[in-house]
Amino acid sequence: MSDSAGSKSGKVRVMYVRNEDEKKNSRTGDGARDRRNDNEKTGRRDNRDKDGRSKGLYESRDNRDKEGRGKPRDNRDNRDKDGRTKPRDPRDMNPRYVRENPHRNNDNAGRDDRADYGRGSDSPWKTVSRAPDAVETPDHGGIVGKSRLDPEQIRRQRQEETRVYGENACQALFTNRPDAIVRAWFLQEVTPRFREALRWMAANRKAYHVVDDEELTKASGTDHHGGVCFLIKKRQGSDVNDYLAQAQAKETDCVLALEDVGNPHNLGGIVRSCAHFGVEGVLIHDPSLLESGAAVRTAEGGAEHVNAIQTDSFPSALDAFRAEGYTIATTSSHKGQPLAQTALPKKVVLVVGHEGDGLTDSTWQQGDLPLSLGGTGKVESLNISVATGILLSEWWRQHSITE
Repeated sequence: MSDSAGSKSGKVRVMYVRNEDEKKNSRTGDGARDRRNDNEKTGRRDNRDKDGRSKGLYESRDNRDKEGRGKPRDNRDNRDKDGRTKPRDPRDMNPRYVRENPHRNNDNAGRDDRADYGRGSDSPWKTVSRAPDAVETPDHGGIVGKSRLDPEQIRRQRQEETRVYGENACQALFTNRPDAIVRAWFLQEVTPRFREALRWMAANRKAYHVVDDEELTKASGTDHHGGVCFLIKKRQGSDVNDYLAQAQAKETDCVLALEDVGNPHNLGGIVRSCAHFGVEGVLIHDPSLLESGAAVRTAEGGAEHVNAIQTDSFPSALDAFRAEGYTIATTSSHKGQPLAQTALPKKVVLVVGHEGDGLTDSTWQQGDLPLSLGGTGKVESLNISVATGILLSEWWRQHSITE
């Protein structure tokens, strides 16, 4: 309900708001008890007969004639100057109105009853006046502090976190870096296989939720969640110089360099092959691509054994590896030396390119050892994750690297 009234500052909007506390009290609380006590004192007893029907308005224990009939009250305040009884307000003739408004008397007859709402009346409505352009201040129930999260803080937090799903991926993540877990969601049927993870999260105050499939789909952002989803802190990619400093002691080392490869399913398959054939470093422009949920799930746990090496300049990164004794091997589907007839060096950087276009001309020309994967020619090329697996398998075979 609303109304408007003019003022010097413009139109003021009047709103009538239902007060639930007063409504409750008027029905079941102190208000009801007070009315019962008042009725017992006046003898009205809600002004009903034993059959539940309303009696006459002025019929009460103290207001009867000799024959027991109700007589009109002699209200001293309800007379005019000549002593004649004033006509009563028609609303006062309604027994229900009298019961619900016991505070009303003849002095305020003709007055707008809405002015009394919210000031001790039993009415469940109260008046709130506010200008149309006024800004409503939210009531936080006495809680002080920031009333909302900082958007910049939310943005930074989302950049630092990612979601990982899939049973094997989440099991490997918990085994290798449980401290990265921020929150977790599970379907009931997978919880027995994550018993240790649940115990650890409970002991370390990590939030987890057992939810249904619909809720888990919302949390993970995919239908292919595998029954579990972790919200984790992203790993930061290593710098080229940091990786080279740690790899100086290695006699054999294979690094995979990815130029403009972005499909998460291809990346997941590549990372899985890297983990299988002992490749620990992947040179890539954006390390977060290896941390996407689809890539980590496709890697089936392999992402925990491969480190991203970040670079802003592909040519300068390749030069840095060359300076440390690595051979730069570029790959193509139709030009270069056949892989099966080439002896691969012990320390090598295998460079593969975009899924459709392959390596750019500038990167191809920067290579020391051009390689090709021969075939029947019935298809133009292999899927990049399949081709990478073949390259890494041949390097592994030639150098027989074992754990």
